[in-house]
Amino acid sequence: MGGRPLLALNIAALPPDLPIEISVAIMRGAAEKTRESGAVIAGGHTIQDKEPKVGLAVIGLAHPGRLMTKAAARPGDALILTKPLGTGCITTAAKRDLAPAEHVAEAVVWMMRLNRDAAEAAGEAGAACITDITGFGFLGHATEIAEASGVTLRLSLGQIPLLAGALQAAAEWIFPGGSIANSGTYGPGVRFAAGLAEDRRMLLFDAQTSGGLLVALAPDRVETFGAAMAAREAAWWPVGTVTAREGDTAIIVDP
Repeated sequence: MGGRPLLALNIAALPPDLPIEISVAIMRGAAEKTRESGAVIAGGHTIQDKEPKVGLAVIGLAHPGRLMTKAAARPGDALILTKPLGTGCITTAAKRDLAPAEHVAEAVVWMMRLNRDAAEAAGEAGAACITDITGFGFLGHATEIAEASGVTLRLSLGQIPLLAGALQAAAEWIFPGGSIANSGTYGPGVRFAAGLAEDRRMLLFDAQTSGGLLVALAPDRVETFGAAMAAREAAWWPVGTVTAREGDTAIIVDP
């Protein structure tokens, strides 16, 4: 949304029998990513629990006149995505020992990548509308923009980037439960072009972990965004446009 993180607090629930080297690795990873973001770990709280749970509570600063929200997309805006899709189905395949190592490795690289560069580039380009792509999947979070802004998003399936291995996992119908729930929740507001395969449709509902950003940006600002991303050696993909609201249709997916 345009904020700058300052402090983060560890919040951890760890089983007492979890090997100490795993707990240390988890905390080290959180500290390294927090440091990379420009913030610092300022403390935290830990309890014992049967299932490990780890997160961060973050405090930062944002200028109220430069906030980016889900409610500011306008007809004519370009839609930009900053990470490929597929972490949900690939990590689920990994849990079942069905994912090739190279597919898991690529997914991990993208999940470890901060959204800082993309958020800063969006701010430099004057973007007013942005969302992250996480547990509600690409179409779930896109629907949030459509509903909050009173518009319809028109997406091109062929332009949406996918991780290597995503098509393989989808073809075998390996999806986390969250992806199935997303399809049931957001599917009624989505109009797919005839003939799009069901597994390709489901990839757009796939529940992501540490997904990228979806940015709605005025067309004359796309070049500025692209230059800002190139300066950071960061990837981005144009995936569609914003149109006037079409009744109950939040999303239109073309081939």
